[in-house]
Amino acid sequence: MTSIETVLGADMLERFRARAAGYDEANTFCVEDFEELQAAGYLKAMLPTARGGLGWGLEKMTAAQRRLGAHAPATALAVNMHFVWTGVATLLAARGDHRLDMVLDWVSAGEVMAFGVSEAGNDEVLFDSVTAAVPASDGSFAYTGVKIFTSLSPVWTKLGVFGKDESTGEPRLVHGFLDRGTEGVESPNNWNTLGMRATQSNTTILKGARVAAEQIHSILPVGPNADLLVFGIFASFLSLTASVYVGIAERGMELAAANPARRTSLKNAGRSYDQDPDIRWQVAAAGMKVLQLDAMLRLTTRDLDDLVDHGTGWFPRLVTLRTQAGDNARACMEIAAKVSGGGQYSRGSELERLYRDALASIYHPSNAESAHSTVANWLLGPVGS
Repeated sequence: MTSIETVLGADMLERFRARAAGYDEANTFCVEDFEELQAAGYLKAMLPTARGGLGWGLEKMTAAQRRLGAHAPATALAVNMHFVWTGVATLLAARGDHRLDMVLDWVSAGEVMAFGVSEAGNDEVLFDSVTAAVPASDGSFAYTGVKIFTSLSPVWTKLGVFGKDESTGEPRLVHGFLDRGTEGVESPNNWNTLGMRATQSNTTILKGARVAAEQIHSILPVGPNADLLVFGIFASFLSLTASVYVGIAERGMELAAANPARRTSLKNAGRSYDQDPDIRWQVAAAGMKVLQLDAMLRLTTRDLDDLVDHGTGWFPRLVTLRTQAGDNARACMEIAAKVSGGGQYSRGSELERLYRDALASIYHPSNAESAHSTVANWLLGPVGS
């Protein structure tokens, strides 16, 4: 099997790291990075070799995204949304559900997948929608609503969307894939954020945008349900998103370890700060956080690949992985800032940019409140009415 280092070579990753500051400053999409990844076959990594892919499972894919995230977090987060759909299709197929095999066909043909699910004010996430899905007699659906955080906005060719059909008296959630260029799809250039700027995750406005019947793949009831699609989306999204932040945490640890040696203390006769016991304690704390994440990410994704049945324990594991990855990424960047000196506070330093990128982890589903609620319900049962 092709190794991660063969596809994401050291020279390539150093080019990505060198370009990251420019994308961030100009607030532009990571065009050159994306083209290099596409040319290297990276976007097909999760496909079976028979389909022209590399045959990577989620454990290997998240390890690769972790490596990419340590060098260019915004680039990693952008392509993550493509991998989410490839991951969902792979997870479902491995469990005997082939409704998303068309995604594997599309990726094999060079399509770029994106995720049009998030909606402002919808804290039900996959269990309800404020987007309308109106059926037609030919089996197609017209979607009207606003999707936020649509990563890969400049380059996606297939957008996974869902909306609510209320035409039958029993509301239902309709999932399908929009083609780029479909009438009624608008993407305003409105991504101007604190961090993760190169993802260009613009808003997507749907005004009667029609999904053909053959690209409608799931119709589910409103509310929590045990459909395998829901598990697949949560498992793929949460583990892949976590992997990017594990990469940021790892880079924060590296900077925390490297920068103190470049600073000297006048009070301690010119001794470098890497010899200071307080500094060493803080750097060690960053290392411990990364080691925790390393074990959690590898074990969780390996269990997904191996079809391990954790039953009701799956969602607590997944949300804990995602939230801990974000929390520890921010903590490692803060440690790196503390031990690296005031020079790193300057606009344009790698540490300053990574600190801002790490803050995006606050806003991904599942957020801290939702994650704690999930784990509490698992341990204590739901709150009584």
